Order: sequence, then structure tokens, then C-alpha cells
Amino acid sequence: QVQLVESGGGLVQAGGSLRLSCVASGGTFSTYAMGWFRQAPGKEREFVAAISWSGGSTYYADSVKGRFTVSRDNAKNTVYLQMDSLKPEDTAVYYCAARKFMAIATLNRPPSWDYWGQGTQVTVSS
Repeated sequence: QVQLVESGGGLVQAGGSLRLSCVASGGTFSTYAMGWFRQAPGKEREFVAAISWSGGSTYYADSVKGRFTVSRDNAKNTVYLQMDSLKPEDTAVYYCAARKFMAIATLNRPPSWDYWGQGTQVTVSS
């Protein structure tokens, strides 16, 4: 059983930056693909970014491409989401997720991910 704990959320002005962290425990971190999702009030949970076991492959939603960067440090059991040039529409609760298989075709489908954190709030003011 993998436990995930996110941190780093907060309130930031449009154009600003935040870095989210997600620390994993209870499993062999380096064998899990990791993902970031977000959910705004009244909306469905949506895919943001994903990274392969080694960190060699990354994937992004079109809405964040060029502004967000996902990375991982397997020695620290941690995955990061660097968010730059933030916009008010980025406001949401951000969740990290883990699963064994990369399976690119299903990256953006929340039910295909096995483990979830509790989420961290990101609010971007205009």
C-alpha cells in the first residue's frame, strides 16, 4: 500500500510560481509512475502531468504545457510539480497519484491510477 502526501500549495498572484511536492511511502517509489491531477469546484478531476519510473519520460496536459514541469527524486521518494506563469484558471485542489504501469493511453483517466494523496489547494488571484 502506497501513501502519498502533497504539500506546497497556497495563494499566489497571477504570473507567479509555486512548487508542489508529493512524498511517497509504503512502496518502492522507483517502480511507480507518478501523476498530478487537479480538481476545481464543480468540475471533474483532470490530468495535469505524469512522469515515468526513471523520470526519463514526461507528459503534460495541453493547458499547462510550457508552464508546468514535473520531476522526481527517487532517492527522496518525492515527485514535484513546478508551476510557473500561473493563471486564475489554475486554481484547484492538486492531487498526486501513483500506479505501476505507464500506459500512455490511459494517463489522463483518474480511475486508472491506483493511489492518491489527500490534495493541496492552489489559489491563483487575478
